[in-house]
Amino acid sequence: MPSSGAAVGDTGSTNQSLAAPYSIEFPFHRTAGPKVGTFLGGLREARLFGVRAVDGSVLCPVLEFDPDTAAETGELVPLEPRGTVRAWTFARGSVWALINIDGTGNALFHTVDAEESAMHAGMRVRVRWRAERVGAITDIECFEPEEA
Repeated sequence: MPSSGAAVGDTGSTNQSLAAPYSIEFPFHRTAGPKVGTFLGGLREARLFGVRAVDGSVLCPVLEFDPDTAAETGELVPLEPRGTVRAWTFARGSVWALINIDGTGNALFHTVDAEESAMHAGMRVRVRWRAERVGAITDIECFEPEEA
């Protein structure tokens, strides 16, 4: 049933809505921290880093805390900017994939510049870096298939 705009309990016919001004704020700043900050700085320099988890596996993208144990993660590990497609989908004209960066135990979600018909699990891909990088995940323009 459409609202008449009347206030709850209002039996009059003024048809006025109640309103109150408000402002949503988040008055704090959060730094990226030493691990995520190094990861983002690496992206700016066209370098990829992972971080060692408690079980010894490497995670990329970098996390401050181990997702399985909540313990602080260990040292940063330089990685080659290539990997293997674990799973993929085609949506709104783009290919999106979960990509295991070589040497890691998790997956990075990103776009792949490839035809839908060429995609398959197990496909080898490499990073295509943006020409101008700023220290954000978008510094990875996309992944592209490796030449056979």
